[in-house]
Amino acid sequence: MSLDTPRTETRSERLTAHEARQRLEHERASRLTQLQAVDEAGLDTGEQLVSAQKDTIRRVLAEVDAAFARVQDGTYGSCRGCSRAIPVERLEILPYTSFCVPCQRDAG
Repeated sequence: MSLDTPRTETRSERLTAHEARQRLEHERASRLTQLQAVDEAGLDTGEQLVSAQKDTIRRVLAEVDAAFARVQDGTYGSCRGCSRAIPVERLEILPYTSFCVPCQRDAG
Protein backbone atom coordinates (compact mmCIF):
# COMPACT_ATOMS: atom_id res chain seq x y z
CA MET A 1 0.00 0.00 0.00
CA SER A 2 1.30 3.46 -0.87
CA LEU A 3 2.03 5.80 2.01
CA ASP A 4 0.42 8.73 0.20
CA THR A 5 -3.04 7.16 -0.03
CA PRO A 6 -5.36 6.94 2.97
CA ARG A 7 -5.99 3.58 4.55
CA THR A 8 -9.55 2.25 4.45
CA GLU A 9 -9.38 -0.11 7.42
CA THR A 10 -10.84 0.78 10.81
CA ARG A 11 -7.43 1.70 12.29
CA SER A 12 -7.46 5.22 13.69
CA GLU A 13 -6.32 7.87 11.24
CA ARG A 14 -3.96 9.28 13.86
CA LEU A 15 -1.59 7.89 16.43
CA THR A 16 -2.54 8.72 19.97
CA ALA A 17 -0.19 11.02 21.86
CA HIS A 18 0.90 8.02 23.93
CA GLU A 19 1.67 5.95 20.80
CA ALA A 20 3.55 8.87 19.26
CA ARG A 21 5.64 9.39 22.40
CA GLN A 22 6.48 5.66 22.56
CA ARG A 23 7.63 5.61 18.94
CA LEU A 24 9.62 8.80 19.37
CA GLU A 25 11.28 7.51 22.57
CA HIS A 26 12.28 4.35 20.69
CA GLU A 27 13.62 6.43 17.81
CA ARG A 28 15.60 8.66 20.17
CA ALA A 29 17.09 5.68 22.02
CA SER A 30 18.06 4.02 18.72
CA ARG A 31 19.78 7.16 17.45
CA LEU A 32 21.64 7.71 20.72
CA THR A 33 22.86 4.10 20.53
CA GLN A 34 24.01 4.72 16.96
CA LEU A 35 25.82 7.87 18.02
CA GLN A 36 27.62 5.98 20.77
CA ALA A 37 28.59 3.21 18.34
CA VAL A 38 29.94 5.75 15.85
CA ASP A 39 31.95 7.39 18.63
CA GLU A 40 33.43 4.03 19.62
CA ALA A 41 34.18 3.05 16.02
CA GLY A 42 35.61 6.47 15.23
CA LEU A 43 39.13 5.40 16.06
CA ASP A 44 39.10 2.79 13.31
CA THR A 45 37.41 4.72 10.49
CA GLY A 46 38.05 7.90 8.59
CA GLU A 47 37.40 11.07 10.55
CA GLN A 48 35.36 12.64 7.73
CA LEU A 49 33.02 9.62 7.54
CA VAL A 50 32.53 9.61 11.31
CA SER A 51 31.78 13.32 11.29
CA ALA A 52 29.17 12.91 8.53
CA GLN A 53 27.52 10.02 10.39
CA LYS A 54 27.39 12.05 13.61
CA ASP A 55 25.89 15.02 11.77
CA THR A 56 23.17 12.83 10.27
CA ILE A 57 22.32 11.24 13.61
CA ARG A 58 22.23 14.64 15.33
CA ARG A 59 19.92 16.00 12.61
CA VAL A 60 17.51 13.11 13.18
CA LEU A 61 17.68 13.64 16.95
CA ALA A 62 16.74 17.30 16.39
CA GLU A 63 13.80 16.14 14.24
CA VAL A 64 12.73 13.74 17.01
CA ASP A 65 12.84 16.59 19.55
CA ALA A 66 10.77 18.76 17.20
CA ALA A 67 8.24 15.93 16.89
CA PHE A 68 7.97 15.73 20.69
CA ALA A 69 7.17 19.46 20.67
CA ARG A 70 4.46 18.86 18.04
CA VAL A 71 2.94 16.12 20.24
CA GLN A 72 2.94 18.59 23.12
CA ASP A 73 1.29 21.41 21.16
CA GLY A 74 -1.20 19.15 19.39
CA THR A 75 0.12 19.52 15.84
CA TYR A 76 1.81 16.09 15.64
CA GLY A 77 0.57 14.13 12.64
CA SER A 78 -0.43 17.19 10.61
CA CYS A 79 1.60 17.91 7.48
CA ARG A 80 3.51 21.19 7.60
CA GLY A 81 3.06 21.51 3.84
CA CYS A 82 -0.65 20.95 3.25
CA SER A 83 -2.02 20.74 6.83
CA ARG A 84 -3.69 17.37 6.12
CA ALA A 85 -3.24 14.39 8.41
CA ILE A 86 -0.08 12.41 7.71
CA PRO A 87 -1.12 8.76 7.12
CA VAL A 88 -0.62 6.71 10.26
CA GLU A 89 1.41 4.14 8.27
CA ARG A 90 3.97 6.83 7.47
CA LEU A 91 4.15 7.91 11.11
CA GLU A 92 4.65 4.29 12.16
CA ILE A 93 7.65 4.04 9.83
CA LEU A 94 9.04 7.55 10.33
CA PRO A 95 7.57 8.87 13.59
CA TYR A 96 9.40 12.19 13.47
CA THR A 97 8.29 13.22 9.97
CA SER A 98 6.51 16.53 9.59
CA PHE A 99 5.40 16.07 5.97
CA CYS A 100 3.13 13.71 4.07
CA VAL A 101 4.76 11.89 1.14
CA PRO A 102 3.57 14.29 -1.62
CA CYS A 103 4.73 17.37 0.31
CA GLN A 104 8.05 15.67 1.20
CA ARG A 105 8.62 15.04 -2.52
CA ASP A 106 7.91 18.71 -3.26
CA ALA A 107 10.19 19.86 -0.42
CA GLY A 108 13.02 17.50 -1.38
